[in-house]
Amino acid sequence: MSEELHAVRLRVNGTSYDVRVPARRLLSDALRHDLGLTGTHVGCEHGVCGACTVLLDGTPVRSCLMFAVSAIDAEITTVEGLTNDDGSLGPVQQAFKECHGLQCGFCTPGFLTTVTAGLAANPDPSREEAREIVAGNLCRCTGYQNIVAAVQRAAALRQAQGPAEGVAP
Repeated sequence: MSEELHAVRLRVNGTSYDVRVPARRLLSDALRHDLGLTGTHVGCEHGVCGACTVLLDGTPVRSCLMFAVSAIDAEITTVEGLTNDDGSLGPVQQAFKECHGLQCGFCTPGFLTTVTAGLAANPDPSREEAREIVAGNLCRCTGYQNIVAAVQRAAALRQAQGPAEGVAP
């Protein structure tokens, strides 16, 4: 017995993708397996760790807790969509690189999308506010000092560069 497939158009990083997925296909699985956008990682599969965080119309969501069919008509931004238009690192990515906030890198995509949304809401966070922005994401390398420093560095880079295109404020 085969599972019923649903035609879904997902708009990811400014590009529309037509896929046929079972109703129970998680957004994280659709991004990784159907679209080949493997930057989104799946850690705990319970929405606790934040590794799977993507932006849905600019709001961070756990893609391992959301069905792909629920993302129709939304603009999805993955870590691949955080680069500048010329392909260079976006300000949040550059800040994580400069401040050694990348650690082993597994949790990094979730942090980058979370921080992007956090800085859209609060473009000049204090150190305590930077901690709050990343509080919902887990890093098993325990490198939070560098990650918090990267949030503040990203804020400075964004202010120098101007707001990122394609990401809702």
